[in-house]
Amino acid sequence: INAEYMASMAENFTIRTRKFLANKLLCRKQMVVDVLHPNQATIPKTKVNEKLAKVYRTMPDCVFSFGFKTNFGGGKSTGFALVYDTLDFAKKFEPKHRLVRAGLVTKVKTSRKQRKERKNRVKKVRGIAKAKVGSKGKK
Repeated sequence: INAEYMASMAENFTIRTRKFLANKLLCRKQMVVDVLHPNQATIPKTKVNEKLAKVYRTMPDCVFSFGFKTNFGGGKSTGFALVYDTLDFAKKFEPKHRLVRAGLVTKVKTSRKQRKERKNRVKKVRGIAKAKVGSKGKK
């Protein structure tokens, strides 16, 4: 099986949206997405995002799809998608872990020991002092 054949198979899928909601407060459109992909494996979320971006006339960066479950027997996957009006609104409202997954922000990696020490320092104080202890650390 050659690469061209595999590439054409990956393009051969259909997207249907349902339970569409235009969420004006969060500046986004949200929907349940059904991906029909008979006789092939699960479609990558990047391809789903590109197709949704084309349908809703926006950039693929503004589309966030997640929570896909493949039906038993394959051929159909169902998930959730959010299409933000602009990239700024996406960065404002989207959870950090999904922004990291999309490559829009980088994850700050601290060592396990530092996280545990910080947690134990925070446990020793009460109220708003927790924020001060947690942010600066002990010297």
